[in-house]
Amino acid sequence: MDERETQLARHLIAGLHLEDVKPEDLSAEAPLFGAGLGLDSIDALELAVIVERHYGVRITDMEVGKQAFTSLRALDRFIAANRKA
Repeated sequence: MDERETQLARHLIAGLHLEDVKPEDLSAEAPLFGAGLGLDSIDALELAVIVERHYGVRITDMEVGKQAFTSLRALDRFIAANRKA
């Protein structure tokens, strides 16, 4: 995981109150939902808020969100592509 992904992992862990998870416990390619990190639909809403609050990127379309939330790396790439300088 690179530094941007590690920082994103820190935001997710803090924002979702994942008490026993550390950034180094996460794989950048592991799924965020289901068998991976185990997030659910309620977490998806909070995740969208975290992304907007910390990165200024708004996810307004459910299909775009599904793709962006595939993994930590996918989310990092989505933020990088949509963040205003």
